[in-house]
Amino acid sequence: MKDKLIKRIKVAGKQIQPDLIIRNAKIVNVFTGEIMEEDIAIADHYIAGIGKYSGSNVIDAKGKFVIPGLIDGHVHIESSMLTPQEFAKVSLLHGVTTVVTDPHEIANVAGVEGIQYMLEKSEGLPLDIKVMLPSCVPAVPKDSNGANLYSEDLEGFYNHERVLGLAEVMDYPSVYHTTPDMMNKLLSAKQHNRLIDGHAAGIEREKLNVYAAADIRNDHEATTIQEAKDRLDLGMYLMIREGTVAKDLKALLPIVTERNARRCLFVTDDKLINDLVEEGSVDHCIRLAIKEGLDPITAIQMATINSAECYKLDDIGAIAPGYKADFLFVENLEEFSVHSVFKNGDWIVKDRKLLLEKMVIHDYKDSRIPLINSAELEIEDLLVPLQSNFCHLIEIIPNSIVTNSTIESVNLENGYFVPSVEKDQLKLIVVERHHQTGNIGKAIVKGFGIQRGAIATTISHDSHNIVSVGTNDKDILLAIKRLKEIEGGIVVVAEGEIIAQLSLPIAGLISDQSYLTLYEEMKELNERVKRLKGSLEFNPFLTLSFLSLTVIPTLKLTDKGLFNFASFSYIGIEAT
Repeated sequence: MKDKLIKRIKVAGKQIQPDLIIRNAKIVNVFTGEIMEEDIAIADHYIAGIGKYSGSNVIDAKGKFVIPGLIDGHVHIESSMLTPQEFAKVSLLHGVTTVVTDPHEIANVAGVEGIQYMLEKSEGLPLDIKVMLPSCVPAVPKDSNGANLYSEDLEGFYNHERVLGLAEVMDYPSVYHTTPDMMNKLLSAKQHNRLIDGHAAGIEREKLNVYAAADIRNDHEATTIQEAKDRLDLGMYLMIREGTVAKDLKALLPIVTERNARRCLFVTDDKLINDLVEEGSVDHCIRLAIKEGLDPITAIQMATINSAECYKLDDIGAIAPGYKADFLFVENLEEFSVHSVFKNGDWIVKDRKLLLEKMVIHDYKDSRIPLINSAELEIEDLLVPLQSNFCHLIEIIPNSIVTNSTIESVNLENGYFVPSVEKDQLKLIVVERHHQTGNIGKAIVKGFGIQRGAIATTISHDSHNIVSVGTNDKDILLAIKRLKEIEGGIVVVAEGEIIAQLSLPIAGLISDQSYLTLYEEMKELNERVKRLKGSLEFNPFLTLSFLSLTVIPTLKLTDKGLFNFASFSYIGIEAT
């Protein structure tokens, strides 16, 4: 450490030559908002100086803009369905050199072992994967998931160098009522001088004070201008999210001004492999924001220095002496197409191609991660008996994880609910898959729009039970049974035929294939699901996976029944 510091100082002072010089660069200065045309001198993976330097190892940027390595401030790697290693490859291609991740998806399946697994499998990669510890496993105490995490389970992880703090606190009632375990989790994070992420979905201004008072200093759940303003007014960092389902950037961008921009940052939260490959990560946020009229330098700040400051990462997010040599080349700020990426001074993406000869290869098979363990299911188990035909329905809002609650008249046959394609009223099923409890939640969903068949998946936030939507019981049952046979994933069925499937053998969430193979499999899956003649307005798989997330308004389904976010309680299907 001392020798490296001495070397860096000597390089900065031009007493010795740098390890590498980047020449003919247009450096984006995220501190001043200016473009600097200077050399970048690098020593031992850090930037030593900005100015005019001489040396034998020189890379000519040829007038390209040099941008700090991008930072995704909040992402769940599992939602991409990729292993950390494959996720790193896609991220680097899009200029992302650091992510802050919350492994609560796999933690809901495997508990402590799930966190350990993600830490181990993300070690030694050319992508900095920082971890926030899952705060709410299960998301709320009533959920049925694979394992519970208490404050004492998290304590030992604070010694890990890549653990930054406590991840999104989504159980607002536990904070409000100061329940003992939640207080222990919050206090433990503070005692270790770590950060705490927010998750204030549907929380109005005055109630938001509770989070701010608990030292929760950021939030990614704002979906309206007023919600965004509330967070900024109370001193929180505003995370502007643009993922596969939750697309909030266009709605929230007008809140960003010269005065408050440095308190705003971009995140993806949940993004599927196909969108990561085709759109990108926070680089997509930059492009979209610029297209919507935001100044390019401000957009770049929101994906670099702002994220670094939010998480107190004081050696990344900028191109300046003493900062890590994480940066990328782009030819045009408005188009923001990533040409080359450097990580710790190493050329990792050159001419839009990965250079990963030295990348560590992890074995992702692990007996610590449990398999699908659901009870056997028969068609009679899917029946929904009703005495009244007026029912509470979950209504989908396209490209949002928020749902509406509505009451409609439904079709009955011999006292049981019958799905109606004409009314767009389909059956929604959640089957407990961790402990063979036999719990089966049943509901009616509107807005999903498929005209035939069924879809089932083990990606079911956050407890990751089996969730299925369909037009008839036979197809729903076949899809669920096939899921168990392939150890989790996604299955599409039409008229008694399995027309598409994707195996996710790691916790029912993650593929063991390369990102390119998974990308092709997802393209095929997306193509075949069109045979169900559903809406092309939103992603059906990720939309389905959020229909059981009880910490998001308004109406959701778990294996225990219909859950009303407003009352934070279960309600019956029938509207009485």
